[in-house]
Amino acid sequence: MKKTFLLIIILSCSLFMPAQVTKSKGTADKGKSSTFAPYRLSADLSHLSKSEKELIPIFIEIANIMDDLFWKQTYGDKQKLMEQITEPDIRTYAEINYGPWDRLNDNKPFVKGYDAKPDVCTYYPLDMSEKEFEACKDKNKNSLYTVLRRDEKGNLIVRWYHEEYKEEIEKVCSLLDKAISITDNPEMKKYLTERKKAFETDDYFESDMAWMDMKNSNIDFVVGPIENYDDKFMEAKASYEAFVLVKDVERSKQLAHFVKMLPDIQKILPCDPKYKTFVPGTESDLNVYNAIYYAGDCNAGSKTIAINLPNDDRVQAKKGARRLQLRNSMQAKFDKIMRPIGKTVLNPDQLKHLKFDAFFWNVTFHEVGHGLGIKETVNKKGSVDDAMKTEKTSWEEAKADILGLFIVCHLIDKKEITNITKEDAITTFITGLFRSVRFGSASSHGKANMMCYNVMKEQGAFTRDENGIYTINFEKAEKAISYWAGLILKTQGDGDFEFAKKFREKNGMMTPELQKDIQRINEAGIPRDIRFKQGLQYMDEQAQKTIDASSKKSMSAPMNMEAKEKKE
Repeated sequence: MKKTFLLIIILSCSLFMPAQVTKSKGTADKGKSSTFAPYRLSADLSHLSKSEKELIPIFIEIANIMDDLFWKQTYGDKQKLMEQITEPDIRTYAEINYGPWDRLNDNKPFVKGYDAKPDVCTYYPLDMSEKEFEACKDKNKNSLYTVLRRDEKGNLIVRWYHEEYKEEIEKVCSLLDKAISITDNPEMKKYLTERKKAFETDDYFESDMAWMDMKNSNIDFVVGPIENYDDKFMEAKASYEAFVLVKDVERSKQLAHFVKMLPDIQKILPCDPKYKTFVPGTESDLNVYNAIYYAGDCNAGSKTIAINLPNDDRVQAKKGARRLQLRNSMQAKFDKIMRPIGKTVLNPDQLKHLKFDAFFWNVTFHEVGHGLGIKETVNKKGSVDDAMKTEKTSWEEAKADILGLFIVCHLIDKKEITNITKEDAITTFITGLFRSVRFGSASSHGKANMMCYNVMKEQGAFTRDENGIYTINFEKAEKAISYWAGLILKTQGDGDFEFAKKFREKNGMMTPELQKDIQRINEAGIPRDIRFKQGLQYMDEQAQKTIDASSKKSMSAPMNMEAKEKKE
């Protein structure tokens, strides 16, 4: 009988919001929250130091502030919204979606009295026009870390996040001071110190560099305004979020040697050499973690299962990126969503190729794919992001998806990946398209996967019979992978916004056949995603005592902790 430290964290998909939208009482359909399967996040804590365990409750309290801030950014006043919703199920669904709009159904409202979700969220005035935005002369209007507001005369003004959210940022910095004083890891101490400065100044470069140097910590804390998916107006504003993570040391060691291969992988991409001139940094990380807490943007609607950061191209050029694979969240989605979808749509003879290990590798190299290709256009249109405008995130996700699969197949050929076959990788990838297209056309991931589905169908990668059962042609699928990867890399490298927009409008929508298949998946009761309940349960008495003592000092609201002994 052996004692182990096991942390189980169950979190709510809830978060808080503000919005300038017509509101009224009443709700829509019942049973919506059941489309998100509840899941308990667990992680082994036996390898954590005393100070690392003491950091966890402080990180969670900061994460809860990120949660509050994201509600403000994407909606507005969470409390007022919740007060007007009477049905418990719809209230839960609003918490999952951080507002009255269904994130996995094209942001359609599910609470009566609401129109479609504003593209501007609350990053900009609700009544601001594109012409008015373009006329604004403030050089900081496009910053990831500013909001636009109106002065007393109605003119647009630009405010930095640390000014707009001053009260919350001050609380965050105070908690970071506590964490800085507790940690005995010099890399973590530097990162937290620089991150505090970043919250105070909205300059995140040095803290991103410090985070890249944090190689020897058994826990990680990804926190701040990071991704810009929520801003559908300009895709220019970063949303607050946080992950609290525990490192899987052994599995991380197994991935380490792939980092040195990145420059060579870049060279074999299926495109003209001019579209792959960017040299990936070899200080990049490939690590495996188990998530124990989500908050903010990453917890809204579909749950993030892998992280590829920093987004700053300057940091990537100097140090590469860190790719964090959240294995327990991946396992949850595979077990509760991918496997049942496969049983519903795949030819039974090919179901044997649907494997979790293939899902893990596809997701892992999806994150690697983000760092490959090209960052600057080949025709002096500036950066790829700037040239691609509002198409940048959907095409970037499409690139990462297909390059991830391309790389996995290449590494299988090279016998670098030996626990799956190319048939496993391709089958699992195509099954994953059905999971992701359910995110809807309002999601960048949904658009990316719908484009991929239509391209692979057109290229003959699979056929669909009259009963909606799919049979994969593996030879044609490999050719389709190279074709689609090459087209994306060329479009990005040319900064061809007009082509990207037209192609996405044609191929980024569901066909009637695909709609029938998705309806069949929905009618089978297969969840669309997962959600986490709230609370903490520590499966070891001594670990519980250590963290419980620190949480009483640092947490504004005590966590629900329960000490148990796990026997093996």
